[in-house]
Amino acid sequence: MVFSSLHFLFLFLPLTLALCFLLPGEGKNVVLLLASVFFYAWGEPVYVVLMLFSVSFNYVCGLELAQIGDAAGRKRALVFNVAVNLLLLGFFKYAGFAVETVNSLLSLNLSYAKLPLPIGISFYTFQALSYVIDVYRGDVPAQKSFLRFAVYITMFPQLVAGPIVKYSDIERQLAKRRMTPVLCGLGAERLVRGLAKKVLLANNLGLLYTTIQADPERSVLTAWLGMAAYTMQIYFDFSGYSDMAIGMGQMLGFRFLENFNFPYVARSVTDFWRRWHMSLSGWFRDYVYIPLGGNRVSVPKHIRNLLIVWMLTGLWHGASWNFVLWGLYYGVLLILEKYLFGPVLEKLPGVICHVLTMVLVGIGWVIFSNTSFPEMSAYLGNLFGAGAAGLADGMFLYYLRNHLILLLISGVCCVPAVRDLLHRHIGRAPVSALCLYLVLFLVSVASLVYGSYNPFLYFRF
Repeated sequence: MVFSSLHFLFLFLPLTLALCFLLPGEGKNVVLLLASVFFYAWGEPVYVVLMLFSVSFNYVCGLELAQIGDAAGRKRALVFNVAVNLLLLGFFKYAGFAVETVNSLLSLNLSYAKLPLPIGISFYTFQALSYVIDVYRGDVPAQKSFLRFAVYITMFPQLVAGPIVKYSDIERQLAKRRMTPVLCGLGAERLVRGLAKKVLLANNLGLLYTTIQADPERSVLTAWLGMAAYTMQIYFDFSGYSDMAIGMGQMLGFRFLENFNFPYVARSVTDFWRRWHMSLSGWFRDYVYIPLGGNRVSVPKHIRNLLIVWMLTGLWHGASWNFVLWGLYYGVLLILEKYLFGPVLEKLPGVICHVLTMVLVGIGWVIFSNTSFPEMSAYLGNLFGAGAAGLADGMFLYYLRNHLILLLISGVCCVPAVRDLLHRHIGRAPVSALCLYLVLFLVSVASLVYGSYNPFLYFRF
């Protein structure tokens, strides 16, 4: 089940909210847990057992860590927990990739069973790991209530697509939270904004990129147009889902931290990654980068730390070498920005830094979107004239003419101005703002009814 589906919007979500409103205290958690398990089982009836095992295992490990007195025993328990979590993630997500890599390198023909990827396994595994590590560090107490811990891991708004929520951020809300008409209204606004971003913008941008990507004879400008379309598609797709998750969390009485902060206004690659998928960046910073020594080490070790973190970041996104390359691409860019080009960039006008950053980010998305290296190489070559069908052609003009309004609206929605305008308008004219959100919702629903293209890019993670 996906957020941008009619049965979710008109059946599952209203029924869950109504029951949570009506029931007091722990009744809300019972409803939320049952609803979340049903939500997951809708698309993964078998792997719901794996998710519930992860919940039970990490719950017991947290209690055990709280009871062990000696440091060596606590460390052994932590290592065991991390190993089991990573082995489960590795088996279901990376085993086939590992066998294929070995076959390719050693010219072998090892067979393996192709298992479907459990949806959201990367997200709920990282949440469980963050909880256990924080208990080990003494940052949070172990949760004694299995119900509350299960709700933390399985909560449907962020279960399959994030943001990655740290236990410490919602610990008190798991025990006691308020659901009010005001919070529900504010959450609904956020939900509608996210739905519109996903359905009206991301889906249509995705159609444009898919068409251009499938064209074997792209002109240079057509390739750049496709890169721009995918750059905005993945932003509106994932940030739209994050908006919907944050909005639904608010409706249920939770406050999730922001996951995106207008990354396409960044003036450097470093700034971009402070704004993009902030919960994932924060996770790797807190649980990998800083434990490795962060930047408080020698230059060679700092470079090592950055490369390790970004290789893992790439691999987290998928079991394919293009994701590893994508991660290392950003690792190298950040190293160059830190140690070579930082002083130069500071002297350049902001608009030049912004354009350069967006070109580098767009190239990164081409690497990200092409699991086939020949196709990736061909597309990257087209961007700079290699193998392209000239600078521009009739197809470029056709794509531009038919999608110019979509591209302009998408570009405007990538900057804070639209959000700020909405906030000011809500304060001055709440009735007209309500009408605007109602129109956005109805148009989005109409698009879902009459459209068949409704992918979600982050389901494979």
